[in-house]
Amino acid sequence: MNHRREKIQMIGVICVFVLFFSTQNSFSYMTTNLFVPVLIAADHKYQEWSLEKIILDNAAHIYPFWRQIEMTSNYTAIVEDECTYEKLLELEGTDEDREAYPPGETKEDSDTAQVEQGEETGNHTVEEVDRAKAAMENENMFSKLQMDNFTETGEKQVVYRREDLRDFQNLIKQFYTIDATTMTDESQLQIDKLLDADMAIQKSAEPQILIYHTHASECYVDSVPGDLSTTVMGVGEQLKKILVEKYGYSVLHDTGIYDTVRAQAYNVAAPRVEQLLAENPSIQVVIDLHRDQVQEGTKLVTSLNGMPTAKFMFFNGLSRTKETGDITYLANPNIDENLAFAFQMQLTCNEYYPDITRKIYLKGYRYNMQYKGKTLLIELGAQTNTVTEAKNACFPIAHALDLVLSGKMPDNS
Repeated sequence: MNHRREKIQMIGVICVFVLFFSTQNSFSYMTTNLFVPVLIAADHKYQEWSLEKIILDNAAHIYPFWRQIEMTSNYTAIVEDECTYEKLLELEGTDEDREAYPPGETKEDSDTAQVEQGEETGNHTVEEVDRAKAAMENENMFSKLQMDNFTETGEKQVVYRREDLRDFQNLIKQFYTIDATTMTDESQLQIDKLLDADMAIQKSAEPQILIYHTHASECYVDSVPGDLSTTVMGVGEQLKKILVEKYGYSVLHDTGIYDTVRAQAYNVAAPRVEQLLAENPSIQVVIDLHRDQVQEGTKLVTSLNGMPTAKFMFFNGLSRTKETGDITYLANPNIDENLAFAFQMQLTCNEYYPDITRKIYLKGYRYNMQYKGKTLLIELGAQTNTVTEAKNACFPIAHALDLVLSGKMPDNS
């Protein structure tokens, strides 16, 4: 290290000599800023740096365009779309659950799942996952409240008039929370377009609805460690059960684990979702079921038919941020239908089960919602809810789904 330092300082002395005899002010300025730092090579910033790195770093401070030239030269073989795409995928992996939620509702990274290579999935061993899958097939693992104890709301409790929602600001105020990092406008959220989109599907013996979990390891306050059937995955099985047995839909529930590294979850889940859709072309509806994260002390719960029931929230990605505008290389050709589906679900829940939902949350990126128009990302309850509260919420969700998917939604004229 001493030998290297002496060498660097010798070069520095030469640089100062050149500076002394420089006659052009601009050259003097450049030489001073490029090479004088070499004289302080003993400083910790430069201890492990090469001479080239020291000079280039200081050159970038003098001539900002140099930084751009340097970056361009390093990425000439990588198209901008791919480079940015990978970065956005990493951001997307944690973006939906942090930072810009309303005060008191901010997700945290504390529930990020860690994994030891090859031995665990999330915080669960392979054996635990197998046991959870077997447990979810057992009737006793579902909510103690039987389906016949749930009484559907037969009539609307609240009525929204289409005319009242033509005003964009009023529509936003009543139905949406827009993240500070993104933006929307009247052309994207227009009441006629949202309400008139046809969401009806035909029931069949082939799978029509896919339920999966980008973040399958998300737990509730009384979840049993190591038992995935008491996580959001078990709640997904409850939703499947109600949709199949009560409403007659054919549902495929994917129990894959994709959040071994949370920031990569959407990227990891995408190929599996593509595969399932390719293998089951009859699937028309995709539901990515999550559990939210809120500040401790915040309880997202209401009473429904005397049952404590977790509140839930529909979430839409707009593939758009204020900083970048439309993210064309994260394009979602189904975004209009995504937005209409979420809105019709929100409206139905609001009218039949007031206070059961939080406002639709709009944020950037696309969250694997591009594969099907009828895609929902649902944040069901939070870490402060119980498993039973979360499972109870599956009843109004299933009822609203049936109303929307069967075309029974009355006209809001």
